[in-house]
Amino acid sequence: MNETMVCAVGRVATQPVYREMASGPSARFRLAATARYWDREKNMWTDGHTNFFTVWANRQLATNTAASLTVGEPVIVQGRLKVRTDVREGQSWTSADIDAVAIGHDLAWGTSAFRRAGKPETASAPTQPEPNWETPPGGSPDRIPDPTDATAQQPPEAAALT
Repeated sequence: MNETMVCAVGRVATQPVYREMASGPSARFRLAATARYWDREKNMWTDGHTNFFTVWANRQLATNTAASLTVGEPVIVQGRLKVRTDVREGQSWTSADIDAVAIGHDLAWGTSAFRRAGKPETASAPTQPEPNWETPPGGSPDRIPDPTDATAQQPPEAAALT
């Protein structure tokens, strides 16, 4: 709760780095988001300031990110914004990270073909026989036929149409 969710649109600035961690897969890459505006004097679009974000992906999102993204591709990232400040070698540094919950290609710039990722192998669960969904002979599916009941053993009567 009370987290700052953002949606950033930009381009992949660095090749995603994939790591297997104790807590599961993790991937990170830098996202460049450049503001553009219409310059009336030049009568053309002009690039404004570029913001850089470090995007972090975990678990299956990390695996899919590393397999799907390359430098320069347009993407949309949604996630939790985390602004950090550090002091390194006497200088103050500020970084903006996005803990991603969703990453996708920006289809305003091209096409993309979605492929569902294969599920990882897990310990096989004991197989159970398929239930019999057929209506038992002699009545309602809720009623279990009694093998000693003579009416349950009789074949259904043919209906005549005239």
